[in-house]
Amino acid sequence: MPPHSQTESRSAYAAGVGCYLLWGFLPLYFHLLAKLGVTSWEMIAHRSLWSVLWALGLVLIARQVGQVAQVLRQPKTLGVLALTTLAIFSNWTIYVFAVNAGHVIEASLGYYINPLMNMAAGALLFRERMSTEGKVAIGLAAVGVAIQTVALGHLPIVSLGLALTFCVYAILRKQVKADAQTGLFIECAYLALPGLAYVWFLQSSGQGHFGDGASVTTLLALAGPATVVPLALFAWSARRLPLSAVGFLQFIAPTIQFLLGVAFGEPFTPLRALSFVFIWLGVATFAYGAWRKAKALSPA
Repeated sequence: MPPHSQTESRSAYAAGVGCYLLWGFLPLYFHLLAKLGVTSWEMIAHRSLWSVLWALGLVLIARQVGQVAQVLRQPKTLGVLALTTLAIFSNWTIYVFAVNAGHVIEASLGYYINPLMNMAAGALLFRERMSTEGKVAIGLAAVGVAIQTVALGHLPIVSLGLALTFCVYAILRKQVKADAQTGLFIECAYLALPGLAYVWFLQSSGQGHFGDGASVTTLLALAGPATVVPLALFAWSARRLPLSAVGFLQFIAPTIQFLLGVAFGEPFTPLRALSFVFIWLGVATFAYGAWRKAKALSPA
């Protein structure tokens, strides 16, 4: 491998690990804001507001202003992006409320099963061929969810909600004929006005926390990069890494979230532990299948 290729490969791995580390430690960010008195809805509003500025920065860096203008003249594409916006907003909302309600472990389960749900959706909706490892992985995950249901006394709504909304987001995004940066900017633009309106309402009624002090103001403004930077790192690394590497790296974030949930003192009974054993077995099987597929494709 030429020196420049080795350098780019190392950079891609670093970017991939970096994006999943940022996603993994995101609950700490929301916990800090909650301790400062910021409500979940205010966090989501600031996330919606500040993200559009950073997403615009990505568009400018990628020189995709022309593509944005082109998409703005396509009502059908704008309609699909409105649906993807609804899906990602639902995902953000479930996640923020789950973290602040002390359900980080349950949230981590959602991001463990999301790749498996994506694979199942690909087979059902797009007739993508599912490997034996994929079928086994989905079966193990289903057993894990069933045990989690028994352990909680109800369906793991947070886990399934996070996995389902991100799966719907991925399915809809496949229909969008635009680069990731362009789509992200338009999604953030859709959310910016409602976010601005809610922040304005909070500030004008004396309920807002922006400007109440350097710490809380800085943290709220960081909602933009906290959302967009990991996505940018992911988009850059995913195009340069083999499938097997992405298959392994994508489980860094839920593993960190799981450990944080345990560290926060969330209930973790033996039955819940057993459910995660099945989930992790499913994850390992999925990752092995991704590695085998990448190895088979590497000569080509």
